[in-house]
Amino acid sequence: MYERQLVKQLISRMRENRRFIQIITGPRQSGKTTAVTQALDSIKSPYHYISADDPIASSPEWLGNEWEQARLMQKKTGKDTILAVDEIQKVKQWSSIVKKLWDEDSRKKIPIKLILTGSSSLLIQKGLTESLQGRFEILYSPHWSYSECRNAFGYTLEDFLFFGGYPGAAVLRNDENRWARYIGASIVEPTIANDILFMEEVRKPALLRSLFNLGAAYSAQELSYTKIMGQLIDAGNTVTLAHYLDLLEKANMLCGLHKYSPQKIQERKSSPRLMVFDTSLMTYSEGSSRKRLLSDPIKKGHLVESAVGAYLLARSKEEGFEVYWWRERDDEVDFVLQKNQKLTAIEVKSGRVKKTGGSIEFKKKYPQALLFTIGSANFGLEDFLSGKTGLFK
Repeated sequence: MYERQLVKQLISRMRENRRFIQIITGPRQSGKTTAVTQALDSIKSPYHYISADDPIASSPEWLGNEWEQARLMQKKTGKDTILAVDEIQKVKQWSSIVKKLWDEDSRKKIPIKLILTGSSSLLIQKGLTESLQGRFEILYSPHWSYSECRNAFGYTLEDFLFFGGYPGAAVLRNDENRWARYIGASIVEPTIANDILFMEEVRKPALLRSLFNLGAAYSAQELSYTKIMGQLIDAGNTVTLAHYLDLLEKANMLCGLHKYSPQKIQERKSSPRLMVFDTSLMTYSEGSSRKRLLSDPIKKGHLVESAVGAYLLARSKEEGFEVYWWRERDDEVDFVLQKNQKLTAIEVKSGRVKKTGGSIEFKKKYPQALLFTIGSANFGLEDFLSGKTGLFK
């Protein structure tokens, strides 16, 4: 079975002395559970693996009882013991329970190492800021990259552009209708229903779903909130739409890239450039067949730009940089990356007709920026999505 880099990271952390809780978060169906079980099977330590996916079992009392089982295992073996809890966010008040038990073990010097996974970054973030500050490290499990899908499933570049990086859907790529039903029923709807509506007060669930479908179909395009309101029924106001887009971003589905400006206020005022976190969400929402989508220069162009954007968003979480876009009058740059004082401007040759030369104008305004064009002779799309290109000077 294919092993992601996350498995190696987790094995390394578990071989260290007990210091921090290891929290693995990321989109649904990205392989978090598989990575944990692969790591546990490779580590020569006693472990107790449990899942909070069962709503009947996942109570605070249940978590306390399972933790006690891990303590008994540690006492019996006399070795460092690993407790792994899958989908921790489904346990009510999970962060306060974890804090209490973790601190008890710390005081009594009980060597139980803790791994927690959660699909809902919204709930995970709330718990971490409320109770567990200073006690945890985060490992991010992003959508699968092109190189991972190529190595694990034999994807071509066009396979990846259309079907994206959900490993569970790979076996369905020869049946587009079945694949689309799987994406809708197993990823899109559970993410919206369980990872957003379950824990956030959303007064207009139908509007949030419509915003996702519209925004994903328009991925890699600028769309003002006013224009979005004009295309959605019962759209409310711009504040509501911005809030719902923020929820979709925290659920690893759809975000609105801000226009780059040294002045943060101008960033927030700009119209968002919509961007999916995985191209499958765009192709699912757009609804075109693979043949039709990839043969249309404009549609394929937006798909290629979305693949680049999704890749940059995944790397940004690991490497700690911000992703923007830029336009001034007719001059445009597809992506602007900022890491501290470092700037990089990226243009994408995607097959659709568009004005070029925006990066040159960007360089005039920001001489310190690194420039490159993906799809050029020096920076091929396939090499870029395979991780062969550095992003900063």
